[in-house]
Amino acid sequence: MATATYPPPPPYYRLYKDYEQDPTSAPEPPPPIQGTYLLYGSNYTTDDVLPSLEDQGVRQLYPKGSNVDFKKELRSLNRELQLHILELADVLIERPSQYARRVEDISLIFKNLHHLLNSLRPHQARATLIHILELQIQRRKQAVEDIKRRREEAQRLLKEALGTLEGQ
Repeated sequence: MATATYPPPPPYYRLYKDYEQDPTSAPEPPPPIQGTYLLYGSNYTTDDVLPSLEDQGVRQLYPKGSNVDFKKELRSLNRELQLHILELADVLIERPSQYARRVEDISLIFKNLHHLLNSLRPHQARATLIHILELQIQRRKQAVEDIKRRREEAQRLLKEALGTLEGQ
């Protein structure tokens, strides 16, 4: 029994055999997937919506609503996390058998911090895009200024050369 190093190409490569002569002969790509789909045994969705903590079965420690002060809540959760870590250290020293509840509390705080930070991702992406576009504009303005400066220098050199030729 002979085995090949590489598997044979998929049979649909034949659909592209005339592509070199006629690029319009290739079939159209399939439409994008909308809604939910199954991949490697897990369900995924094309909707980029951050599920709420309640949907994930996690208690929310910061106020609900769209007008959350992220800075204040992140600081508050950070302080609470520090306090719980210190309490965990005390419990591990004095009553080591009771550490599980403290670890669960710390896990809850981390999940809330993580969710709060993930809700800031769209704003971060927008700010990053704005920064990239501003840098591109700045680079293009510099390139235009450089071209203008070089054009003026070339015109000056041409005038000097013309003056030298006329002087001879």
